[in-house]
Amino acid sequence: MRVLFAGLASAGHTYPMVPLAIAARDVGHEVHFAAGEHVHAPLRRLGLGPFRPADAFYEIYAEDLAPDLARLRPDLVVHGWGVPEAGVAARRAGIPALWHGFGRLVPEGIGFERPSGGVHVDICPPSLQDAGFLATAERIALRPVPFSEPAPPVAGGPLIFLTLGTAFGTPEVLTTAIRGLAALGEHVVVATGRVPPADLGEVPGNVTVRAWVEQTEVVPHADLVVHHGGSGTTLGALAAGVPQLVLPQGADQFANAEALLAAGAAVRLLPGELSADAVTEQARKAAACRGAAQALAEEIAGMPSPAEVARELPKQAK
Repeated sequence: MRVLFAGLASAGHTYPMVPLAIAARDVGHEVHFAAGEHVHAPLRRLGLGPFRPADAFYEIYAEDLAPDLARLRPDLVVHGWGVPEAGVAARRAGIPALWHGFGRLVPEGIGFERPSGGVHVDICPPSLQDAGFLATAERIALRPVPFSEPAPPVAGGPLIFLTLGTAFGTPEVLTTAIRGLAALGEHVVVATGRVPPADLGEVPGNVTVRAWVEQTEVVPHADLVVHHGGSGTTLGALAAGVPQLVLPQGADQFANAEALLAAGAAVRLLPGELSADAVTEQARKAAACRGAAQALAEEIAGMPSPAEVARELPKQAK
């Protein structure tokens, strides 16, 4: 079977789709991946056939993808929540399509079209997912498997991991968080994302700063993950059973933080509450979240694996 994946050209939207694409390839399906060139390097390295549809750089419109649907004639299209028009193009071409989520259903009013209708590949554990979505959507559960690009290794052992993702970090928030976490005396590993490490100035001796950290390698060693509330980091920390301190900055991050707080798996600091002392205090309180975080990790481990879902994809192509 030939499967075409399509996603926004960003790590937060494309990377959650990669485990299923790899699994589809490994069970013998022919896989192609439509996305802007920003994410082509890791997709190419994995043999997932990346290409840029028409003039798409970030978003994909139905007209962008139509010529490639005619050229490739896939049996199934799997498209991210962020590219709803890929589903429109598939429907126009008479090709079955699945939505692929990246976390909790996005809330209203954040400037992002809420996905609706059709069948959804849902990587969010049910106990954390939007209740209305659970009650009304046709879902295929899929275990979230963290994916990240290779990066220089960091020292193992107990540590605190700090990241604000690739789109929302600022030097001011990062330096404040670093000061608060360094005061705990533990090794703090920081992934600066879009902020150049040099912009943070001199950091305490127990802090390691990198532009990019391979999350899949560092999170399992963490006693605490401090982050912005992005879906990828949220699910990666939950899969490892690690407590979280969430510093939401925008988009769906406030809703994600609220859900984690309600589940008892995280503590939170809103932008107006942020200070180094507050970070130190909340980081200490986060230790009490370990039991809830580990319960969610067990729930995630019980969800169907990418290989299991990939073997069932032909049923969706009929």
